[in-house]
Amino acid sequence: MTRFYQPDLSKNIDSPFVRDTNNKLVRRSYWLDMNDRTLVMVMVNGIGKHLTNDEKRAHLMDLRRKHLIDQVCVQEILPLEK
Repeated sequence: MTRFYQPDLSKNIDSPFVRDTNNKLVRRSYWLDMNDRTLVMVMVNGIGKHLTNDEKRAHLMDLRRKHLIDQVCVQEILPLEK
């Protein structure tokens, strides 16, 4: 099952990441009204910057913006094995 980011509603009840009981975005139009460039900026430098790569990936796939995953998700560099 896809794991979406769950915002703390006690701090921000109007978060654009809020989902209903069926895991549907409550404020879906907030995201769909953004063009690709703006969405990348919001996810990298704005309200989405604290999300994990998995949460960002799930969010983008839900918005049918899978083509933006490489621009939004930071590549994790693994240490060399010895």
